[in-house]
Amino acid sequence: MTPPVVLTIAGSDSGGGAGIQADLKTFAALGAYGTSVITAVTAQNTLGVTAIHPVPAEIVAAQLDAVLTDLPVAAVKVGMIADPAVARVIAERAPDLPNLVVDPVLVSTSGSRLGEAAVVAVLMPYAQVVTPNRQEAAALVGQDAGTTSEMAAAAARLAAMGPRAVVVTGSELAVDVLWHGGVVTELHGESVPTRNNHGSGCTFSSAIAVRLAMGDAVPDAIAAAKEYVTGALRGGAEWKLGAGPGPLDHFWN
Repeated sequence: MTPPVVLTIAGSDSGGGAGIQADLKTFAALGAYGTSVITAVTAQNTLGVTAIHPVPAEIVAAQLDAVLTDLPVAAVKVGMIADPAVARVIAERAPDLPNLVVDPVLVSTSGSRLGEAAVVAVLMPYAQVVTPNRQEAAALVGQDAGTTSEMAAAAARLAAMGPRAVVVTGSELAVDVLWHGGVVTELHGESVPTRNNHGSGCTFSSAIAVRLAMGDAVPDAIAAAKEYVTGALRGGAEWKLGAGPGPLDHFWN
């Protein structure tokens, strides 16, 4: 059977734990055929990001056109966008980007700033699902999102910007808040004791994109992605790769 094609538009992580690398691992692990458009090259490892080189918007556009004119893309995940011009390129091609999942990558696990809220906002009206963590949600709406009630309020405000669904992830709380169809739902999961969580947000949004490509409804896609990430965190919990927060076990299943 021919696998569904899923596209990631994101930055490259030289350490392999997040970004394009995590996205492609997730696609492969869940049975999709992964394609990619690189928006930035980063020099990073488990300890942090030491350099960022944005890819020019015209090269991002050329990559996008090369994929879209030849391959039947069924879902798209957008991650790190460092340049407003790149956001405009993606927005211009939004009609050709089905099941668009936007992961608003603003700050890395190690604390390095990777994007700006204003750049992410350009893509909101085109998104099927937006997946900020609590910190990113707070930055996007300008209010705290530390508690589940604050996460719910932030999700509703983000939904007003145009996406069809918003899921604010609770990270170590293992409680996410989903806004979908005007209804707010708390999604409770298993808390995995591990410091190896580098790339968990990238992995979550990529897993949602795969499940949407396979025909899942949005709530089902999010639930399946949450289960997958929990397993990946559990699988890599004892890994000792690098001196900082390590990666997930994307092939745990």
